[in-house]
Amino acid sequence: MVRGVADSINSVLEDRKASILSAVVEEYIKTAQPVGSARVADSYEIDVSSATVRNELATLEEQGYLVQPHTSAGRVPTEKAYRFFVDRIDGPGTLDAADREQVQAFFRRSHREMEQMLAETSSLLADLTGSAAVVLAPDRDQQEVRSVQVVGLTRDLALLVLVMANGTVEKHTLELEEEAADPSEATLAVAAAHLSGALIGHRLQAVDRTPVTGDPAIDAVLATVSEVLAERSARVERAWVGGRAQVAAAFGEVERVREVLDILERQSVVVSLVRDVIDRGLSVAIGTETGLEPLADCSVVVAPYEIEGQTAGSIGVLGPTRMDYTQALATVAVVGRRLGDRLTEG
Repeated sequence: MVRGVADSINSVLEDRKASILSAVVEEYIKTAQPVGSARVADSYEIDVSSATVRNELATLEEQGYLVQPHTSAGRVPTEKAYRFFVDRIDGPGTLDAADREQVQAFFRRSHREMEQMLAETSSLLADLTGSAAVVLAPDRDQQEVRSVQVVGLTRDLALLVLVMANGTVEKHTLELEEEAADPSEATLAVAAAHLSGALIGHRLQAVDRTPVTGDPAIDAVLATVSEVLAERSARVERAWVGGRAQVAAAFGEVERVREVLDILERQSVVVSLVRDVIDRGLSVAIGTETGLEPLADCSVVVAPYEIEGQTAGSIGVLGPTRMDYTQALATVAVVGRRLGDRLTEG
């Protein structure tokens, strides 16, 4: 019985400490100012005195959850405190009515092409969260080809048009070599027919080579297509970044702003960052968890989106460690879901 009472008392004390720590994190996220014991005792539902809160803050500082910039100042959360706070968030939550309506209105609009929609989705995310936002393109090689067309443009240019199973359209310019220059409509039609036979119903990464017909003009077109598709497979997955202006507002130090913007300008780094966070099973990477020193004061909130029930791409936001995690998680979840639905619809 004595042990049971002691365990109950310890549980209450730990719950109190957790509530105080959460209160400090929430207050610091709102104000960006060190948080004092009086502020926590007066503003949050913690039924203890300011002196008790002060003692708990000192303990939390000893445990590495808080730091005190100056002797007379309040406390500031550490990366450890943010991780504790994020791990206690029960799911992504819901967006407020105004943000939900903004998301719904955005996806009701007509977007001419997939790339335009992905670029505009990154801007939407940035506007909603006040952070830089990233949208990774769908993994195109997970989609089967539905339709193939080859259209003549000029004497030495043609256009390869691929329609994927989810309705997205890829367009690739074909710079025709001398053997294929000034092709007739019939030559392009036959080339398209052979490509259709080789590609339709298959993922592009599963196609070893384009066909050979024995007709020099047709085979020259097919060879150009083969080169274009090989280059396509070799390209780094594309990321659209929105909200660069928000970076300047989020970080006070000019050097930190420059470092973060430099990261966002590097496509391969952005793609690797988002993929790495998701591959580790995280929805939030805080500070050093990003693995990039310039982002030591930043956090990344990410979520995958699905096309036809299959994970296809990822979206995320990047902001200071004192970002509003609850709102960021909700926004990324809702926008990711709606983006996936729209891409599935085609």
